Amino acid sequence: MSLSAQQRFKIFSDPVHGFISVPKNLIMDLIQTPEVQRLRRIRQLGVGHLVFPGAEHTRFNHALGAMALMHDALTSLSNKGTPIAPEEHTAALAAALLHDVGHGAFSHTLEHELIRDFHHEEMSRVLLVHLNERFDGALSTAIEIFDGTHARPWMHQLVSSQLDMDRLDYLRRDAFYTGVAEGEVGVQRIIKTLRVHPLQGAANSRITVESKGIYAVENFLISRRLMYWQVYLHKTVLAGDRVLHAALRRARRHLRAGSSETDTIRAGSRSLCFFLEHDITADQLDTDTVRTHYCQLDDTDVLFSLKQWMESDDPVLADLARRFINRDFFRVTFLGDAPADADRAAWRATVRDWLLREGLSTPATAADDLPFYLHVDRSRHAAYATNHDPIAILDRSGALRELSQMADTASIAELNDTVVKPYVSYPKSAGVDVGAVSE
Repeated sequence: MSLSAQQRFKIFSDPVHGFISVPKNLIMDLIQTPEVQRLRRIRQLGVGHLVFPGAEHTRFNHALGAMALMHDALTSLSNKGTPIAPEEHTAALAAALLHDVGHGAFSHTLEHELIRDFHHEEMSRVLLVHLNERFDGALSTAIEIFDGTHARPWMHQLVSSQLDMDRLDYLRRDAFYTGVAEGEVGVQRIIKTLRVHPLQGAANSRITVESKGIYAVENFLISRRLMYWQVYLHKTVLAGDRVLHAALRRARRHLRAGSSETDTIRAGSRSLCFFLEHDITADQLDTDTVRTHYCQLDDTDVLFSLKQWMESDDPVLADLARRFINRDFFRVTFLGDAPADADRAAWRATVRDWLLREGLSTPATAADDLPFYLHVDRSRHAAYATNHDPIAILDRSGALRELSQMADTASIAELNDTVVKPYVSYPKSAGVDVGAVSE
């Protein structure tokens, strides 16, 4: 690379994709914004690092990776004959870089805990719009691509679909950092077999996969299912989630009731307390106060607050905060079937007695404290939805066929089924008898 070429790019060394070249234009300017730099302080896997010690990677790593894969995909598609203007290329890179900029502290773990009816994509769009104003409209095309309103809708598929750059990066990256070999995905094989059809990429075109890429896509979908059950919905990850949720809900109760613990709780993060104290809904995302507090909130705020709350005079809040900080999680047991009412009643009685023995509750407060320590829920996942933006295969005759309809990939149809796993979480020392389980 010549000296002049080096001066036009900044190189990031990424252990997953190798060297990532970032053009010193709008993209580098976006990376330098506080909104993107904040992603360095948000772990990609939420509490997953407490289960997989190597999973310390952040949303910033992922944002760079998704942008790098977008560059690779656009270059490959252009080489195959689909015209892509330089302005479109830059806009697509920006959309990939910023697609997750709206993630909150601990990523998906707290997605629905701080703001009602919230999805991080909504905040990503709010921040995209404000960044666009700051950059004098330079992100207008990127927003169209993000929204799927661009004149060439196939570009949106590269940002958000069942085979987008987001999924290709996070599966490969999360497998690398967790050490789960089953999540290995042939990312470059998939990218090299992508094709815009019809080739000119007009409004009627879509992203397809050449038939020679079928097995790489099949492996991608199977890997996605395995990663969900082995990593994202791992029982200890669920256990960490439950403890963190319980601690925040306990703090919220004190703040909204104006209890004597309010000052102790407010000794934590100001922005975290803002969301706990106020009933914020998704339609308030674009208000200055909500947006400002949200952009100031990251994993550090949550951890700092929990360490403060360990000194609370409320034994339940202090215990929950201590449990998360010291990784003393609840036990999560997967169940063969949804529990019967009699089982639930027996578990409630057992945990109630444990709360009294441990001195965490009194006879008058035990029933109220119980939901913070006993939780029955279910995890669910479908690796591939054939009825929602299905993956299209371009066969050797030039015809489009949905992936699961290909003769040699019949097993993909099974991945369309949603797998549901009921579970119960409870303190390990409580002596809860869950009977027959399926681990």
